[in-house]
Amino acid sequence: METGTEPVRFDTKIAVLLRDDLPVWQRLNMTAFLVSGISRAAPEVIGEPYADADDTPYLPMFRQPVLVFAGSKEVLTAAHQCAVGRSLPLAVFTLDLFSTGNDRDNRAAVRAVGRADLDLTGLAVYGPRNGVDKVIKGARMHP
Repeated sequence: METGTEPVRFDTKIAVLLRDDLPVWQRLNMTAFLVSGISRAAPEVIGEPYADADDTPYLPMFRQPVLVFAGSKEVLTAAHQCAVGRSLPLAVFTLDLFSTGNDRDNRAAVRAVGRADLDLTGLAVYGPRNGVDKVIKGARMHP
């Protein structure tokens, strides 16, 4: 068991940015979907499997915190443009995805709209701390 007293510092950051005008249930739903994309694109962010004292196995989780932010539609649009411009691993969630029920239809809904016209409601980004900080500039920690 790790018992180090020094705080672990990461040179990367996982951030989720959610539009601040949506109901809480939609924000929670988006967060779950968005971070699943990060784990696929950057498998190094996944830690080791867990086990309790009785050796019951549990799935591994992220090795570092996921920071959740909120912002206006304009902040989300600017963050998206910045992340794309920096070629950072990026997952998006659009308003249309609340009316679909599966991955195939979700992908088709995003594919049907040009990047500049996506009605973004959330995004997740992963990369170097300073790059991610620039992407989420103007957003605030989710309450």
